Amino acid sequence: MSLLEYSLLAASSLFVIVDPFAVIPAFIAMTPNDSPAERTRMAKIASFVVAGVLIVFGFAGQRLFQLLGITMPAFQIAASIVLLLVALDMLRAQRSRVQETNEETAAGTEKTDIAVTPLAIPMLSGPGAISTVILLQSEAKTIWHSVALGGCIVLVAFATYWILRVAAHGTKWLNPIALRIGTRVMGLLLAAIAVQFMVNALKSLMPHWFE
Repeated sequence: MSLLEYSLLAASSLFVIVDPFAVIPAFIAMTPNDSPAERTRMAKIASFVVAGVLIVFGFAGQRLFQLLGITMPAFQIAASIVLLLVALDMLRAQRSRVQETNEETAAGTEKTDIAVTPLAIPMLSGPGAISTVILLQSEAKTIWHSVALGGCIVLVAFATYWILRVAAHGTKWLNPIALRIGTRVMGLLLAAIAVQFMVNALKSLMPHWFE
């Protein structure tokens, strides 16, 4: 896989799984009494936390698996199942409980500051996003691929900040039908990515199947 292909895969898959557009309704609902400036501050903090969490897990995840005796193909299969569950919910235009539960969203409405939890963790950088970044790092063949992954994480976090910043000033510009269509399209893309990760794992475990 070339550096350009890898970068496009990393940026698209991370943006789809972080899915900042789907977070907007909960973000507004959890901050009914906050000013646009306060919401923007929370969005900025959340974006920094998302970038930090994904970078740490992306570059330390494989070492953690080595300590626990978990092979990368095993994790690829497990993670692809998680991503597929998220994708199936997205195809139904629903926010997956893998990303956050109703209880976590409800708890957020009672907090004075939701920037770190539940907004950054687990709504934006939950198990699906963490699994994705570890899988992407396992696909990195050179140092430049790893650098590109880090850049894609920062880029997705930056895009997330601006999306939430715009939403902080109101959601009248959001078209619910367009959001649902976009969610379903991204769900289909995520499902394909999940299946591809599973195929890669099976190739490593049983290469004779693909001869």
